[in-house]
Amino acid sequence: MNGAAEWSNWAGCERAGCTVVSPRGTAEIADAVREAAAQGRRLRPVGSSHSFSGIACPEDVQVRLDRHAGVLSLDTTTGLVTVEAGMPLHRLNDLLSAAGRAITNLGDIDRQTVAGALATGTHGTGARHGAFSTQLRALELVTADGEVLRCSAAENPYVFEFARVNLGALGVVANVTLQTVPAFALEVEEVSRPLFEVLDQFGELADGIDHFELYWFPHTDRVQTRYKTRRPLEEGLAPLGRMRTWFDEELMANDVFRVMVATGRRVPAAVVPLNRVAVRFWGSRTYTDRSERVFTTNRRVRFKEMEYAIPRAALPEAMRRVRDAVESSGWRIPFPVEIRVLAPDDIPLSMASGRETAFIAVHVPAGSDHTAYFGAVERIMADYGGRPHWGKIHGLDAEALRRVYPLLDEFAALRDRLDPEGLFSNAYLDRVLGRPGGPLE
Repeated sequence: MNGAAEWSNWAGCERAGCTVVSPRGTAEIADAVREAAAQGRRLRPVGSSHSFSGIACPEDVQVRLDRHAGVLSLDTTTGLVTVEAGMPLHRLNDLLSAAGRAITNLGDIDRQTVAGALATGTHGTGARHGAFSTQLRALELVTADGEVLRCSAAENPYVFEFARVNLGALGVVANVTLQTVPAFALEVEEVSRPLFEVLDQFGELADGIDHFELYWFPHTDRVQTRYKTRRPLEEGLAPLGRMRTWFDEELMANDVFRVMVATGRRVPAAVVPLNRVAVRFWGSRTYTDRSERVFTTNRRVRFKEMEYAIPRAALPEAMRRVRDAVESSGWRIPFPVEIRVLAPDDIPLSMASGRETAFIAVHVPAGSDHTAYFGAVERIMADYGGRPHWGKIHGLDAEALRRVYPLLDEFAALRDRLDPEGLFSNAYLDRVLGRPGGPLE
């Protein structure tokens, strides 16, 4: 299935014209790669297009994997599941739930494809839990010559080490094998607390709760904290009722919030009082539900996002500086700032590689100018060795990134070996890795 198309990402901030190829099966992916190479055209694999950066932007050919999205195997004894790369996370969650299995840690959006989530370092929260890529056990990679490279800790282990967060730069991921866990529940407590009180206790809270996160509405001094504790399913569920779910998740979190954002864009002076009203209405709630229902949320209000990872110990100071920057400016920010934590891992291009990590994510409405706000936060993050999320907006190039990712040169060298002509590159990858075959810029 081929044809010309106009592509845009979910936020609408990246757009391109391209030729679309929709292969089914690894052999058809390899054929598409060989054809693009023969024509001298660049090719990008594109999943759900949920990245805010230009990482997925196709310059010539887009490989869309929505027809390559099936389950190849699921072993409930070992917990290993192998799926085709275009499988979206929400479908994977449903399939695993039916089999009594689950992904041990998820981000709060489940629209991404499995391959896209791995490529960009998608993560959830939890000081004892890793990013999605830490659950990868094997993959099949279609390289620039159309060959299929099988990678795991036992087979092509060097490529596997780097392919766990691969930016889509090493080839087209065709299939992945993930480690799942027995299905579990999460007991949730949500409560509004003073910002500075939570920052003072941040380390204790992060260590004491399985999955801890908080949201600060700019122009207020309060945060909404979320404490998620893992529970066996056998203890039973106490989910929110249908009406409460509709009121909280659909009416307030989407419909009312959309009106607030639209009002703030038309009348910036309204943002401050609206944020203060929102904090009062946020309130408290407790419930227990299946993990995949708690981890993920339905977001229908479109936005642009930047997220940085910094050493966890630096979070309280960095967040105070972000708060001061917002309050001393003339900005009116209607979206909350999201703070999460993650365990260290050994993945070269992971945001949490080699250190206990905290994340600060900032947002603005889709279609609005993010430059001043994101730029100010980015400068603060630089003081703490901040690492930007690959799938979210940032301004760093290869020279800056090599200072926070010690193995970036080595990753780029592997990319050059697997893709010497830059078949899989685009302008974003040229910026963050350097052009294929040349030195890091």
